[in-house]
Amino acid sequence: MGSTPPTCIASQYGVGAGYHGRRTASGERFNTYALTAAHRTRRFGSHVTVTNKSSGRSVKVRITDRGPFIKGRCIDLSRAVVALFKVVLR
Repeated sequence: MGSTPPTCIASQYGVGAGYHGRRTASGERFNTYALTAAHRTRRFGSHVTVTNKSSGRSVKVRITDRGPFIKGRCIDLSRAVVALFKVVLR
């Protein structure tokens, strides 16, 4: 049997003016239109599958940054990922 993936709260990041194109913690430029995410501990360049429990839709994202830094959240998603889920995250 496989292990159950962790359940957590995700947030959207990189929405503010001027964030697109800034350097991330990995040194890569942030692209709000790419399927990327920020995670506190996952290795840069690694891939994580994120699933919206409400819709069952999953998206594979690449870790390019560090975060989130808000208590209770475990991953920050780019605008492109959130758009695929067709939800608004706060």
